[in-house]
Amino acid sequence: MDDFMKGGNSSVPIQKTEGSAKNTKHQKRNVYIWDMDETLILLKSLLNGMYAEVFNGLKDVQKGVEIGKMWERHILQVCDEYFFYEQIENCNNPSLDALSQYDDGRDLSDYDFNLDGFSSSYDDINKRKLAYRHRVIAQKYKKGLHSLFDQDMIKLWDDLYDVTDNYTDRWLSSARACLEQCSGGNKELTPCIDSADTKFQHINVLVTSGSLIPSLVKCLLFRLDDLITYSNVYSSWEVGKLQCFSWIRERFSGPNVQFCVIGDGWEECEAAQSMRWPFVKIDIRPGCSHRFPGLTLRTLGHYFSVVYGHADAENDEESAITPAAI
Repeated sequence: MDDFMKGGNSSVPIQKTEGSAKNTKHQKRNVYIWDMDETLILLKSLLNGMYAEVFNGLKDVQKGVEIGKMWERHILQVCDEYFFYEQIENCNNPSLDALSQYDDGRDLSDYDFNLDGFSSSYDDINKRKLAYRHRVIAQKYKKGLHSLFDQDMIKLWDDLYDVTDNYTDRWLSSARACLEQCSGGNKELTPCIDSADTKFQHINVLVTSGSLIPSLVKCLLFRLDDLITYSNVYSSWEVGKLQCFSWIRERFSGPNVQFCVIGDGWEECEAAQSMRWPFVKIDIRPGCSHRFPGLTLRTLGHYFSVVYGHADAENDEESAITPAAI
């Protein structure tokens, strides 16, 4: 479960965005709803030693803890220096689009965020100032790490990623590869998900119980940002995962849409059951198939077929949805 760096007190509903564009008549969509920590990435289990302990002495527990502390320290540093986290830590929202109605479109090129008098008071004036910050954060997210860091800093992150990936037997790179499969091989996902030329579409959505800004930063640092758009990142910290799932269902609703939840915790499991969606439980223990490396699009396809039935032959081939996946 994602309980790293939580905070804030907002329950602002999420507006529909371009991502809720109307379904085309024949297009089918699979929406993959991912947890973050101990699912797409490993962090908490490194910090508390749980990841190493399940290997019964084969992993160096202290090395894992040290790796986790490095991630924790650097994530907070990036949040504070580039994403206004010191200013907005107590103003967590479910998504960057949650306050978009308060953004008047002002040109922010000469705007001084240190002198605008922003506070955590939740009135309309501060909501507008927070919406400005969300707009800048979204722009930075879309541009990626190379727009923020110099080559030396990029190398530092690449080295930490590689050390972590090696220590975890390629958990990070395997999770990313699975995400890429689930996006249909299309890395450059856009908020608008309609395409008349595609019969089957795959959409990755992240619902994390951590606060929003650190979760977006983790997507950037763990190389997930080109596979999960900022508009598809939700924080359930205040509102709960069931509420986020309800917003996602409304946003992507349609007769040809199927949902699947992947995570390691009880909350997303119960929320998926309430929505009558398939749930895939991640297990970090070695030898389990529902972990990384191990989990694949074909495995997820089995869960779709159990709940939604079998796809026809043409779409079955394109989407890799087959009951023989496991």
